[in-house]
Amino acid sequence: MSLRYRERHMRIGTLALVVGLGIAAGCGSEAPEFRSEAARDSAIAESAVPGASGVRSALSVADSAEVRRAREDSLAAAADP
Repeated sequence: MSLRYRERHMRIGTLALVVGLGIAAGCGSEAPEFRSEAARDSAIAESAVPGASGVRSALSVADSAEVRRAREDSLAAAADP
C-alpha cells in the first residue's frame, strides 16, 4: 500500500467519524412532543395519512358528546335547589 492510499483512507475515515459524531450530537434523546393528545389527534386528522378521516370523525363525535354532557350538566345544576 502506498502512503497516499493510506492517507486518503485515513482522511475519509476521519471525516466519516466527525460527520457521525456531529449527527449523533445533533440528535437529542428527546423527540419533540405535541402539547397534548388532542393536539396530536388534530394534527393527524388534518394530515393526508391513511385513517385521517377516521380520526377526524372520532374527534367530531367526541366534541359533540362533550357539548352534550356540558348541556346536561348545566340542566342538572339548574334543576338542583
